[in-house]
Amino acid sequence: MEGDAQPKCHVVAVPYPGRGHVNPMMNLCKLIAVHRPDTLFTFILTEEWYGFISGDPKPENLRFATVPNVVPSEIGRAKDFAAFFRATQTELEAPVEALLDRLDDRPEPNVIIHDTYLPWVVAVGNRRNIPVASLFTMSAATFSVFLHWDLLVQNGHSHYPNVSERVNYIPGIPSIQVPDLPTPIHGKGKELVDDVLKVLSLVPKAQYLLFTSVYELEAPAIDAIKQSLSSLPIHTIGPAIPYFNPIDDGKPPFVLADKESDSIIKWLDSQPESSVIYISQGSFLSVSSSQQDEIVAGVHASGVRFLWVTRGEESQFRRENNNGSGCLVVRWCNQFEVLRHRAVGGFWSHCGWNSTKEAAFAGVPVLTFPIFWDQTTNSKIIVEDWKIGVKVQRGDGGLVGRGEIGELLKRFMDLENAEMKEMRRRAKVVQQICHTSMEKSGSSYVNIDAFINEIS
Repeated sequence: MEGDAQPKCHVVAVPYPGRGHVNPMMNLCKLIAVHRPDTLFTFILTEEWYGFISGDPKPENLRFATVPNVVPSEIGRAKDFAAFFRATQTELEAPVEALLDRLDDRPEPNVIIHDTYLPWVVAVGNRRNIPVASLFTMSAATFSVFLHWDLLVQNGHSHYPNVSERVNYIPGIPSIQVPDLPTPIHGKGKELVDDVLKVLSLVPKAQYLLFTSVYELEAPAIDAIKQSLSSLPIHTIGPAIPYFNPIDDGKPPFVLADKESDSIIKWLDSQPESSVIYISQGSFLSVSSSQQDEIVAGVHASGVRFLWVTRGEESQFRRENNNGSGCLVVRWCNQFEVLRHRAVGGFWSHCGWNSTKEAAFAGVPVLTFPIFWDQTTNSKIIVEDWKIGVKVQRGDGGLVGRGEIGELLKRFMDLENAEMKEMRRRAKVVQQICHTSMEKSGSSYVNIDAFINEIS
Protein backbone atom coordinates (compact mmCIF):
# COMPACT_ATOMS: atom_id res chain seq x y z
CA MET A 1 0.00 0.00 0.00
CA GLU A 2 1.26 3.44 -0.86
CA GLY A 3 1.92 6.00 1.83
CA ASP A 4 -0.30 5.79 4.88
CA ALA A 5 -3.45 4.83 2.99
CA GLN A 6 -5.92 2.95 5.13
CA PRO A 7 -6.35 -0.65 3.92
CA LYS A 8 -9.80 -1.41 2.56
CA CYS A 9 -9.61 -5.08 3.52
CA HIS A 10 -7.80 -6.97 6.29
CA VAL A 11 -7.13 -10.68 5.75
CA VAL A 12 -5.86 -12.89 8.57
CA ALA A 13 -4.17 -16.07 7.32
CA VAL A 14 -3.72 -19.13 9.55
CA PRO A 15 -1.84 -21.92 7.72
CA TYR A 16 -1.28 -25.44 9.00
CA PRO A 17 2.38 -25.67 10.10
CA GLY A 18 3.78 -27.72 7.22
CA ARG A 19 5.62 -26.77 4.02
CA GLY A 20 2.86 -28.10 1.76
CA HIS A 21 0.34 -25.90 3.58
CA VAL A 22 2.26 -22.71 4.39
CA ASN A 23 3.39 -22.22 0.78
CA PRO A 24 -0.06 -22.25 -0.88
CA MET A 25 -1.46 -19.99 1.86
CA MET A 26 1.32 -17.48 1.23
CA ASN A 27 0.83 -17.72 -2.52
CA LEU A 28 -2.90 -17.10 -2.11
CA CYS A 29 -2.12 -13.94 -0.12
CA LYS A 30 0.23 -12.83 -2.90
CA LEU A 31 -2.48 -13.42 -5.49
CA ILE A 32 -5.03 -11.42 -3.51
CA ALA A 33 -2.44 -8.64 -3.16
CA VAL A 34 -2.05 -8.55 -6.95
CA HIS A 35 -5.80 -8.32 -7.46
CA ARG A 36 -6.39 -5.92 -4.57
CA PRO A 37 -3.23 -4.01 -3.54
CA ASP A 38 -5.06 -2.13 -0.78
CA THR A 39 -5.44 -5.33 1.27
CA LEU A 40 -3.59 -5.76 4.58
CA PHE A 41 -2.51 -9.29 5.53
CA THR A 42 -1.70 -10.70 8.95
CA PHE A 43 0.04 -14.05 8.47
CA ILE A 44 0.06 -16.12 11.67
CA LEU A 45 2.88 -18.63 12.20
CA THR A 46 4.67 -20.44 14.96
CA GLU A 47 8.00 -18.86 15.91
CA GLU A 48 9.77 -21.79 14.24
CA TRP A 49 7.97 -21.27 10.95
CA TYR A 50 8.61 -17.53 11.09
CA GLY A 51 12.30 -18.39 11.25
CA PHE A 52 11.94 -20.58 8.17
CA ILE A 53 10.22 -18.04 5.88
CA SER A 54 10.72 -14.55 7.33
CA GLY A 55 13.38 -13.78 4.71
CA ASP A 56 11.34 -14.92 1.72
CA PRO A 57 9.89 -12.36 -0.73
CA LYS A 58 6.43 -11.15 0.28
CA PRO A 59 4.04 -8.27 -0.42
CA GLU A 60 4.94 -5.12 1.52
CA ASN A 61 1.45 -5.09 3.02
CA LEU A 62 1.85 -8.57 4.57
CA ARG A 63 2.91 -8.66 8.20
CA PHE A 64 3.87 -11.73 10.18
CA ALA A 65 2.50 -12.43 13.66
CA THR A 66 3.82 -15.32 15.73
CA VAL A 67 2.63 -17.70 18.41
CA PRO A 68 4.92 -19.83 20.61
CA ASN A 69 6.16 -23.21 19.41
CA VAL A 70 3.39 -25.18 21.12
CA VAL A 71 3.47 -28.02 18.57
CA PRO A 72 6.39 -30.40 17.87
CA SER A 73 9.15 -29.14 15.62
CA GLU A 74 8.80 -29.26 11.84
CA ILE A 75 12.17 -30.98 11.87
CA GLY A 76 11.40 -34.63 12.43
CA ARG A 77 7.60 -34.34 12.51
CA ALA A 78 7.34 -37.33 10.18
CA LYS A 79 8.62 -39.59 12.96
CA ASP A 80 5.26 -39.30 14.77
CA PHE A 81 2.91 -37.63 12.35
CA ALA A 82 -0.21 -38.59 14.31
CA ALA A 83 1.06 -36.86 17.45
CA PHE A 84 2.03 -33.79 15.44
CA PHE A 85 -1.35 -33.61 13.73
CA ARG A 86 -3.25 -33.96 17.00
CA ALA A 87 -1.13 -31.26 18.61
CA THR A 88 -2.22 -28.86 15.86
CA GLN A 89 -5.83 -29.65 16.77
CA THR A 90 -5.48 -28.94 20.50
CA GLU A 91 -2.52 -26.63 21.19
CA LEU A 92 -2.75 -23.76 18.72
CA GLU A 93 -6.25 -22.38 19.28
CA ALA A 94 -5.61 -20.57 22.58
CA PRO A 95 -2.38 -18.79 21.53
CA VAL A 96 -3.88 -17.79 18.15
CA GLU A 97 -6.95 -16.33 19.82
CA ALA A 98 -4.77 -14.48 22.32
CA LEU A 99 -2.74 -13.09 19.43
CA LEU A 100 -5.91 -11.85 17.71
CA ASP A 101 -6.74 -9.97 20.92
CA ARG A 102 -3.42 -8.12 20.61
CA LEU A 103 -3.90 -6.88 17.03
CA ASP A 104 -5.12 -3.47 18.22
CA ASP A 105 -3.00 -1.60 15.67
CA ARG A 106 -4.77 -3.23 12.75
CA PRO A 107 -8.33 -2.92 11.40
CA GLU A 108 -10.93 -5.52 12.28
CA PRO A 109 -10.38 -8.52 9.96
CA ASN A 110 -12.74 -8.89 7.03
CA VAL A 111 -12.02 -12.61 6.90
CA ILE A 112 -9.85 -15.31 8.44
CA ILE A 113 -8.49 -17.70 5.82
CA HIS A 114 -7.46 -20.90 7.56
CA ASP A 115 -6.16 -24.26 6.49
CA THR A 116 -9.00 -26.79 6.47
CA TYR A 117 -6.89 -29.05 8.72
CA LEU A 118 -7.14 -26.42 11.50
CA PRO A 119 -10.92 -26.64 12.02
CA TRP A 120 -10.90 -24.84 15.39
CA VAL A 121 -10.39 -21.56 13.50
CA VAL A 122 -14.05 -21.76 12.47
CA ALA A 123 -15.12 -21.50 16.11
CA VAL A 124 -12.67 -18.64 16.72
CA GLY A 125 -14.13 -16.70 13.80
CA ASN A 126 -17.72 -17.41 14.79
CA ARG A 127 -17.09 -16.23 18.35
CA ARG A 128 -15.73 -12.96 16.99
CA ASN A 129 -18.30 -12.54 14.19
CA ILE A 130 -15.51 -12.68 11.61
CA PRO A 131 -16.22 -14.63 8.40
CA VAL A 132 -14.01 -17.67 7.92
CA ALA A 133 -12.73 -19.15 4.65
CA SER A 134 -11.51 -22.75 4.71
CA LEU A 135 -8.55 -23.31 2.36
CA PHE A 136 -8.09 -26.93 1.30
CA THR A 137 -4.52 -27.33 0.08
CA MET A 138 -4.98 -30.80 -1.42
CA SER A 139 -6.92 -31.90 -4.49
CA ALA A 140 -10.68 -31.60 -4.73
CA ALA A 141 -10.68 -35.34 -5.45
CA THR A 142 -9.11 -36.03 -2.05
CA PHE A 143 -11.69 -33.78 -0.39
CA SER A 144 -14.54 -35.60 -2.14
CA VAL A 145 -13.27 -39.00 -0.98
CA PHE A 146 -13.34 -37.97 2.68
CA LEU A 147 -16.55 -35.94 2.28
CA HIS A 148 -18.35 -39.04 1.02
CA TRP A 149 -16.91 -41.41 3.63
CA ASP A 150 -20.38 -42.83 4.27
CA LEU A 151 -20.31 -44.38 0.79
CA LEU A 152 -17.02 -46.12 1.55
CA VAL A 153 -18.60 -47.53 4.72
CA GLN A 154 -21.71 -48.71 2.85
CA ASN A 155 -19.61 -50.48 0.23
CA GLY A 156 -17.18 -52.11 2.64
CA HIS A 157 -14.16 -50.02 1.63
CA SER A 158 -13.64 -48.00 4.83
CA HIS A 159 -11.74 -50.57 6.90
CA TYR A 160 -9.04 -52.85 5.42
CA PRO A 161 -10.62 -52.94 1.94
CA ASN A 162 -9.68 -55.45 -0.73
CA VAL A 163 -6.83 -53.71 -2.55
CA SER A 164 -7.63 -55.51 -5.81
CA GLU A 165 -11.02 -53.79 -6.13
CA ARG A 166 -11.98 -50.57 -7.86
CA VAL A 167 -14.22 -47.89 -6.39
CA ASN A 168 -16.64 -46.30 -8.85
CA TYR A 169 -19.30 -44.67 -6.67
CA ILE A 170 -17.65 -41.58 -5.13
CA PRO A 171 -19.26 -38.44 -6.64
CA GLY A 172 -16.95 -36.69 -9.07
CA ILE A 173 -14.23 -39.36 -8.91
CA PRO A 174 -13.64 -41.57 -11.97
CA SER A 175 -13.21 -45.27 -11.25
CA ILE A 176 -10.23 -45.66 -8.93
CA GLN A 177 -8.34 -48.63 -7.50
CA VAL A 178 -8.40 -48.99 -3.72
CA PRO A 179 -4.60 -48.47 -3.40
CA ASP A 180 -4.98 -45.13 -5.20
CA LEU A 181 -7.36 -43.79 -2.55
CA PRO A 182 -5.74 -41.65 0.19
CA THR A 183 -3.57 -43.91 2.34
CA PRO A 184 -5.53 -43.45 5.61
CA ILE A 185 -8.21 -45.63 4.00
CA HIS A 186 -5.93 -48.61 3.37
CA GLY A 187 -2.53 -47.99 4.94
CA LYS A 188 -0.39 -45.25 6.47
CA GLY A 189 -2.34 -42.71 8.51
CA LYS A 190 -5.30 -44.97 9.27
CA GLU A 191 -5.10 -43.99 12.95
CA LEU A 192 -6.13 -40.44 11.94
CA VAL A 193 -9.29 -41.27 9.99
CA ASP A 194 -11.62 -40.17 12.79
CA ASP A 195 -9.65 -36.93 13.18
CA VAL A 196 -9.92 -36.19 9.46
CA LEU A 197 -13.65 -36.92 9.40
CA LYS A 198 -14.09 -34.45 12.27
CA VAL A 199 -12.15 -31.86 10.28
CA LEU A 200 -14.40 -32.34 7.25
CA SER A 201 -17.57 -32.23 9.37
CA LEU A 202 -16.75 -28.65 10.41
CA VAL A 203 -16.17 -27.30 6.89
CA PRO A 204 -19.88 -26.41 6.38
CA LYS A 205 -19.69 -24.14 9.45
CA ALA A 206 -17.23 -21.87 7.60
CA GLN A 207 -18.51 -19.09 5.35
CA TYR A 208 -16.38 -20.01 2.31
CA LEU A 209 -14.49 -23.01 0.95
CA LEU A 210 -11.45 -22.45 -1.29
CA PHE A 211 -9.62 -25.04 -3.40
CA THR A 212 -6.06 -24.62 -4.64
CA SER A 213 -7.00 -26.18 -7.93
CA VAL A 214 -7.96 -25.31 -11.49
CA TYR A 215 -11.66 -25.89 -12.11
CA GLU A 216 -11.18 -27.33 -15.60
CA LEU A 217 -8.75 -29.97 -14.28
CA GLU A 218 -11.06 -31.21 -11.51
CA ALA A 219 -14.50 -30.14 -12.69
CA PRO A 220 -16.40 -33.37 -11.83
CA ALA A 221 -15.07 -33.47 -8.25
CA ILE A 222 -15.65 -29.76 -7.68
CA ASP A 223 -19.19 -29.92 -9.08
CA ALA A 224 -19.96 -32.90 -6.85
CA ILE A 225 -18.67 -31.06 -3.77
CA LYS A 226 -20.75 -28.00 -4.67
CA GLN A 227 -23.81 -30.22 -4.89
CA SER A 228 -23.11 -31.85 -1.50
CA LEU A 229 -22.32 -28.49 0.18
CA SER A 230 -24.84 -26.41 -1.74
CA SER A 231 -25.20 -23.68 0.88
CA LEU A 232 -21.46 -22.96 1.05
CA PRO A 233 -19.80 -20.54 -1.42
CA ILE A 234 -16.98 -22.53 -3.08
CA HIS A 235 -14.18 -21.02 -5.17
CA THR A 236 -11.34 -22.68 -7.10
CA ILE A 237 -8.59 -20.08 -6.83
CA GLY A 238 -6.07 -21.74 -9.12
CA PRO A 239 -2.80 -23.57 -8.50
CA ALA A 240 -1.57 -21.18 -5.74
CA ILE A 241 2.03 -21.76 -6.78
CA PRO A 242 4.85 -19.18 -6.84
CA TYR A 243 3.67 -16.70 -9.42
CA PHE A 244 3.19 -13.17 -8.16
CA ASN A 245 3.42 -10.54 -10.89
CA PRO A 246 0.13 -9.49 -12.47
CA ILE A 247 -0.81 -10.88 -15.86
CA ASP A 248 -0.62 -8.03 -18.33
CA ASP A 249 0.48 -9.61 -21.58
CA GLY A 250 -1.32 -12.94 -21.75
CA LYS A 251 1.70 -14.81 -20.40
CA PRO A 252 1.67 -16.51 -16.99
CA PRO A 253 3.54 -14.58 -14.30
CA PHE A 254 6.37 -16.10 -12.32
CA VAL A 255 8.78 -15.36 -9.51
CA LEU A 256 12.26 -14.26 -10.52
CA ALA A 257 15.11 -16.66 -9.87
CA ASP A 258 16.65 -16.74 -6.41
CA LYS A 259 20.32 -15.77 -6.40
CA GLU A 260 21.10 -19.07 -4.65
CA SER A 261 19.83 -20.99 -7.67
CA ASP A 262 21.99 -19.21 -10.26
CA SER A 263 24.50 -22.06 -10.44
CA ILE A 264 21.71 -24.61 -10.94
CA ILE A 265 20.17 -22.59 -13.77
CA LYS A 266 23.59 -22.15 -15.38
CA TRP A 267 24.03 -25.93 -15.28
CA LEU A 268 20.60 -26.46 -16.80
CA ASP A 269 21.42 -23.90 -19.49
CA SER A 270 24.27 -26.18 -20.57
CA GLN A 271 22.01 -29.22 -21.02
CA PRO A 272 20.10 -30.23 -24.19
CA GLU A 273 16.39 -29.46 -24.35
CA SER A 274 14.12 -31.88 -22.43
CA SER A 275 17.11 -34.08 -21.55
CA VAL A 276 17.13 -33.77 -17.73
CA ILE A 277 14.90 -35.52 -15.25
CA TYR A 278 14.36 -33.52 -12.08
CA ILE A 279 14.19 -35.79 -9.01
CA SER A 280 12.62 -34.65 -5.74
CA GLN A 281 10.82 -36.76 -3.17
CA GLY A 282 9.32 -33.92 -1.16
CA SER A 283 10.07 -32.13 2.07
CA PHE A 284 8.30 -34.45 4.50
CA LEU A 285 8.39 -38.25 4.32
CA SER A 286 11.15 -40.35 2.82
CA VAL A 287 11.35 -43.83 1.34
CA SER A 288 13.13 -46.65 3.18
CA SER A 289 16.93 -46.77 3.03
CA SER A 290 16.80 -49.99 0.99
CA GLN A 291 14.43 -48.40 -1.53
CA GLN A 292 16.60 -45.30 -1.67
CA ASP A 293 19.60 -47.48 -2.52
CA GLU A 294 17.66 -49.07 -5.39
CA ILE A 295 16.52 -45.68 -6.71
CA VAL A 296 20.06 -44.28 -6.61
CA ALA A 297 21.50 -47.33 -8.39
CA GLY A 298 18.69 -47.37 -10.97
CA VAL A 299 19.03 -43.68 -11.79
CA HIS A 300 22.78 -43.99 -12.33
CA ALA A 301 22.42 -47.20 -14.34
CA SER A 302 19.91 -45.54 -16.67
CA GLY A 303 22.48 -43.08 -17.97
CA VAL A 304 19.90 -40.27 -18.16
CA ARG A 305 20.83 -36.72 -17.20
CA PHE A 306 19.42 -35.71 -13.83
CA LEU A 307 19.10 -32.92 -11.30
CA TRP A 308 18.52 -34.47 -7.89
CA VAL A 309 17.40 -32.53 -4.82
CA THR A 310 18.28 -34.38 -1.64
CA ARG A 311 17.57 -33.75 2.01
CA GLY A 312 20.50 -35.73 3.29
CA GLU A 313 24.14 -36.35 2.49
CA GLU A 314 24.68 -35.67 -1.19
CA SER A 315 27.54 -38.15 -1.51
CA GLN A 316 25.20 -41.16 -1.41
CA PHE A 317 23.52 -39.87 -4.57
CA ARG A 318 26.77 -39.48 -6.51
CA ARG A 319 28.72 -42.17 -8.31
CA GLU A 320 32.23 -41.92 -9.74
CA ASN A 321 31.05 -43.04 -13.16
CA ASN A 322 28.42 -40.31 -13.38
CA ASN A 323 29.76 -37.14 -11.84
CA GLY A 324 30.36 -35.17 -14.99
CA SER A 325 28.21 -32.69 -16.86
CA GLY A 326 25.21 -35.02 -17.01
CA CYS A 327 24.23 -34.94 -13.35
CA LEU A 328 23.86 -32.45 -10.54
CA VAL A 329 23.03 -33.22 -6.90
CA VAL A 330 21.96 -30.35 -4.63
CA ARG A 331 20.29 -29.87 -1.25
CA TRP A 332 17.83 -27.22 -2.41
CA CYS A 333 16.53 -25.56 -5.54
CA ASN A 334 13.71 -23.31 -6.68
CA GLN A 335 11.52 -26.18 -7.90
CA PHE A 336 9.07 -24.14 -9.93
CA GLU A 337 11.89 -22.34 -11.71
CA VAL A 338 13.62 -25.65 -12.46
CA LEU A 339 10.47 -27.30 -13.80
CA ARG A 340 9.92 -24.39 -16.19
CA HIS A 341 13.42 -24.68 -17.65
CA ARG A 342 13.67 -25.89 -21.26
CA ALA A 343 16.22 -28.57 -20.31
CA VAL A 344 13.86 -30.38 -17.94
CA GLY A 345 11.90 -33.12 -19.67
CA GLY A 346 10.58 -35.09 -16.72
CA PHE A 347 9.89 -34.99 -12.99
CA TRP A 348 10.31 -37.90 -10.55
CA SER A 349 7.87 -36.86 -7.82
CA HIS A 350 6.25 -38.06 -4.61
CA CYS A 351 3.10 -36.31 -5.94
CA GLY A 352 2.39 -33.84 -3.18
CA TRP A 353 -0.36 -31.54 -4.43
CA ASN A 354 1.94 -28.51 -4.73
CA SER A 355 4.44 -30.48 -6.82
CA THR A 356 1.59 -31.91 -8.90
CA LYS A 357 0.29 -28.42 -9.69
CA GLU A 358 3.75 -27.07 -10.48
CA ALA A 359 4.36 -29.92 -12.92
CA ALA A 360 1.00 -29.26 -14.57
CA PHE A 361 1.65 -25.52 -14.81
CA ALA A 362 5.13 -26.15 -16.26
CA GLY A 363 3.88 -28.77 -18.73
CA VAL A 364 6.31 -31.46 -17.54
CA PRO A 365 5.48 -35.22 -17.55
CA VAL A 366 5.77 -36.98 -14.18
CA LEU A 367 7.19 -40.28 -12.96
CA THR A 368 5.03 -40.80 -9.90
CA PHE A 369 6.30 -42.41 -6.72
CA PRO A 370 3.66 -41.62 -4.06
CA ILE A 371 4.33 -42.33 -0.39
CA PHE A 372 1.59 -41.00 1.91
CA TRP A 373 -1.86 -39.49 2.37
CA ASP A 374 -3.19 -37.79 -0.78
CA GLN A 375 -0.10 -38.55 -2.87
CA THR A 376 -1.54 -41.87 -4.08
CA THR A 377 -4.69 -40.12 -5.32
CA ASN A 378 -2.66 -37.35 -6.97
CA SER A 379 -0.60 -40.01 -8.73
CA LYS A 380 -3.78 -41.54 -10.11
CA ILE A 381 -4.94 -38.13 -11.33
CA ILE A 382 -1.63 -37.57 -13.11
CA VAL A 383 -1.48 -41.01 -14.73
CA GLU A 384 -5.10 -41.95 -15.45
CA ASP A 385 -7.07 -38.71 -15.56
CA TRP A 386 -4.67 -36.14 -17.01
CA LYS A 387 -2.53 -38.81 -18.73
CA ILE A 388 0.70 -36.90 -18.20
CA GLY A 389 2.64 -39.45 -16.17
CA VAL A 390 3.76 -42.99 -15.48
CA LYS A 391 3.63 -44.65 -12.06
CA VAL A 392 6.68 -46.44 -10.72
CA GLN A 393 5.04 -49.76 -9.85
CA ARG A 394 6.06 -51.43 -6.61
CA GLY A 395 6.34 -55.22 -6.42
CA ASP A 396 4.60 -57.49 -3.90
CA GLY A 397 7.26 -56.68 -1.31
CA GLY A 398 6.83 -52.96 -1.88
CA LEU A 399 10.37 -52.60 -3.25
CA VAL A 400 11.17 -51.48 -6.80
CA GLY A 401 14.45 -52.85 -8.09
CA ARG A 402 17.25 -50.86 -9.68
CA GLY A 403 16.96 -52.69 -12.98
CA GLU A 404 13.28 -51.84 -13.36
CA ILE A 405 13.93 -48.22 -12.37
CA GLY A 406 16.77 -47.88 -14.85
CA GLU A 407 14.76 -49.26 -17.77
CA LEU A 408 11.74 -47.14 -16.88
CA LEU A 409 13.86 -43.99 -16.80
CA LYS A 410 15.40 -44.75 -20.20
CA ARG A 411 11.95 -45.17 -21.75
CA PHE A 412 10.46 -42.16 -19.94
CA MET A 413 13.20 -39.80 -21.12
CA ASP A 414 13.35 -41.18 -24.70
CA LEU A 415 12.20 -38.23 -26.81
CA GLU A 416 11.56 -40.52 -29.82
CA ASN A 417 9.29 -42.95 -27.96
CA ALA A 418 5.75 -42.62 -29.39
CA GLU A 419 4.03 -43.12 -26.02
CA MET A 420 6.23 -40.50 -24.40
CA LYS A 421 5.66 -38.07 -27.27
CA GLU A 422 1.91 -38.32 -26.69
CA MET A 423 2.42 -37.83 -22.96
CA ARG A 424 4.45 -34.68 -23.59
CA ARG A 425 1.73 -33.40 -25.90
CA ARG A 426 -0.86 -34.00 -23.18
CA ALA A 427 1.34 -32.22 -20.63
CA LYS A 428 1.34 -29.12 -22.84
CA VAL A 429 -2.46 -29.30 -23.09
CA VAL A 430 -2.75 -29.41 -19.29
CA GLN A 431 -0.23 -26.56 -19.05
CA GLN A 432 -2.35 -24.41 -21.34
CA ILE A 433 -5.46 -25.12 -19.25
CA CYS A 434 -3.58 -23.87 -16.17
CA HIS A 435 -2.32 -20.74 -17.92
CA THR A 436 -5.70 -19.92 -19.43
CA SER A 437 -7.37 -20.20 -16.02
CA MET A 438 -5.12 -17.40 -14.71
CA GLU A 439 -5.86 -14.98 -17.54
CA LYS A 440 -8.28 -12.17 -16.79
CA SER A 441 -11.29 -14.05 -18.12
CA GLY A 442 -10.11 -17.42 -16.83
CA SER A 443 -11.86 -19.44 -14.14
CA SER A 444 -9.19 -19.02 -11.46
CA TYR A 445 -8.85 -15.28 -12.03
CA VAL A 446 -12.62 -14.82 -11.92
CA ASN A 447 -12.93 -16.94 -8.77
CA ILE A 448 -10.26 -14.95 -6.91
CA ASP A 449 -12.00 -11.72 -7.87
CA ALA A 450 -15.36 -13.09 -6.76
CA PHE A 451 -13.97 -14.11 -3.38
CA ILE A 452 -12.32 -10.73 -2.85
CA ASN A 453 -15.57 -8.92 -3.71
CA GLU A 454 -17.47 -11.10 -1.24
CA ILE A 455 -15.13 -10.35 1.66
CA SER A 456 -14.52 -6.65 0.93
